[in-house]
Amino acid sequence: MLYLFKLLLITILITKLFCSNNLFATTYKIINQNSKIIGNNINFIIPFNNKCSLEYFSAKFQVGITNMLEANPNLDVYLPISCTKIIIPKKMILPNTLHKGIIINSAEMRLYFFLKYNKVIVFPIGIGEIGNETPRNWITSVKYKKSNPIWIPTKNIRDEYIRNGQYIPKIFPAGPKNPMGLFALYLGNYYAIHGTNSKFGIGLRISHGCVRLRDNDIKFLFNNVPIGTRVQFINEPIKITKEPDNTIYLEVHQPLSSNKKEFMSKKILPIKISKYIKKFIVNNNINIKKFNDELNRRSGIPTLIN
Repeated sequence: MLYLFKLLLITILITKLFCSNNLFATTYKIINQNSKIIGNNINFIIPFNNKCSLEYFSAKFQVGITNMLEANPNLDVYLPISCTKIIIPKKMILPNTLHKGIIINSAEMRLYFFLKYNKVIVFPIGIGEIGNETPRNWITSVKYKKSNPIWIPTKNIRDEYIRNGQYIPKIFPAGPKNPMGLFALYLGNYYAIHGTNSKFGIGLRISHGCVRLRDNDIKFLFNNVPIGTRVQFINEPIKITKEPDNTIYLEVHQPLSSNKKEFMSKKILPIKISKYIKKFIVNNNINIKKFNDELNRRSGIPTLIN
């Protein structure tokens, strides 16, 4: 009887959570400027008799597919097994760069939008596929914005569609079938932050180089990001921080494949340790075994290593 009561309570809580309207942009308060840790992970149980895909749960908790799979490596993408306990990765380390405007970290497939009053909003994103990579070391700004954007695919993109037996017009009209979605922030050099006409792909390498967001997320950015806002692209699979209480946390993501052979391989990709991380290791009391363990595990979750 107690088990059934607990199961009913969990079901009610899940229903309330999933019917809430506060499931889109995740806003974090930066309480201490000397701390880079934000958020807390959520322990969650896949509902009984589940018939939903991983994308369904990812969208509800405002995370990307890859982030979910890093934290839960054995999870079925198409149909997670009912009653499986999983971690929703909502705890993270802020990127080691200027916390201003928008920061896009391709390696973790997240977009950080820094607001006034020590707040940051974090969005999961889809990025460029192999051969059409999203920029990884670029500082630009929002040049202009457009609702209901048209899409003008390059000749290379049109040729790619033709090779796959598909035809797209030189100018793709605005509307719900447009791959750019309903809103776009243009950054220059043919890149944009925009929506999508697909219900799948956030947290994956799926675009032709642009940054994709879910509908409500891009709508929020469109309405709240001023023209001229600074935008920085980075590629930082390893993040580390020494907190005010001297605890040291490490967050490691799977590095991006540089070619299709790496992408298809089951081998663990080598991960480059930056000069900043090497210097950090030398200057701080780090448990090297824990560091190496997390370097291999690549859970995408901040882990204590001292």
